[in-house]
Amino acid sequence: MSGSSKVRRPATLASLAAELGVSRTTVSNAYNRPDQLSAPLRERVLEAARRLGYPGPDPVARSLRTRRAGAVGLLLTEALSYAFRDPVATGFLEGLALACERAGQGLLLIPVSPEHADVAAVHRAGVDGFVVYSVREDDPHFLAVLERPVPTVVCDQPAGVEGLDRVGVDDHAAMLGLARHLTGLGHRRFGVICMRLGEYRSDGPASAARLADIAYPVQRNRLAGLRAGLAEVGVDWATVPIWERFDHSVEAGQTAAAELLAAHPQLTAIVCTSDILALGALRRAVAHGLTVPDDLTITGFDGVPEAERAGLTTVWQPVLEKGRAAGELLLERGDRIRPRSVTLPTELRIGRTSCAPRDAERWFSGL
Repeated sequence: MSGSSKVRRPATLASLAAELGVSRTTVSNAYNRPDQLSAPLRERVLEAARRLGYPGPDPVARSLRTRRAGAVGLLLTEALSYAFRDPVATGFLEGLALACERAGQGLLLIPVSPEHADVAAVHRAGVDGFVVYSVREDDPHFLAVLERPVPTVVCDQPAGVEGLDRVGVDDHAAMLGLARHLTGLGHRRFGVICMRLGEYRSDGPASAARLADIAYPVQRNRLAGLRAGLAEVGVDWATVPIWERFDHSVEAGQTAAAELLAAHPQLTAIVCTSDILALGALRRAVAHGLTVPDDLTITGFDGVPEAERAGLTTVWQPVLEKGRAAGELLLERGDRIRPRSVTLPTELRIGRTSCAPRDAERWFSGL
């Protein structure tokens, strides 16, 4: 080569301070403590930094000095896309982001597969605290969170963990109210489609052993609320077919409904433990030639926008407020030692997918 070019080294805090004839503390304050400088001086520092290519203080070095990461970690035991695909998770994430935004904090998503026990992502996460979103009680990633010396807030599940703040709804009471609505209409022949009940994949009818050892408190409480409501009118829980789906999707609801109706064509109501599964059941019922609700009542749980557009009878819960409340509990904890539990209200929303069964008169007449 005939010549060589000199590559200018990026400016440092020290070289910028020397260029301006000020102390390194002054340069640092321009970024970290702007209230300590006059507006003209701070602007002079920032303008020189732009001109000389100084990128600002190293955030990693700063976090080492302050022992603060400036971020909240959200533990989500699903694939990353789930946070942006599932409407309940999306609503919760929005609420949590709003709380972080208000506090000037970042948000780090820590998605981990429920089928793998590697907890390295939890150990590596540079966060000041965790929000744990709806994991099973013995999840290894949750247990890894508990090993970190940072505050933690649980949303929905696991429940009753000593020393942790929690945000959720009363799933048992909400489902009990829905059950009473359906039995009041005259339904007695029920089927259920539920979300995953345990760690390992199982798709199809839930066995008695599976139902006796449910690892997810939300599903356990929703099924228990339904069971209590049906027991009030003498429906034997052992006669109620329950179809489980490990994946939470509309397609999973469709296939579950197809199998459930093929095995139990006499059903007059299908109760789903989420709106997503209910929307799938609704599609399958229509494709099967059934009229909803005249031939078959279908209900959900969550109150997602698509369910509202479909006129689904469901239990609405404030998912955005859940996220916001979880974030506020974590970020506004201060020196508080005693844990807090926030239970948000639910609402039974009766839509176009529930009505009295054709044979309701025989139940009311006592025949």
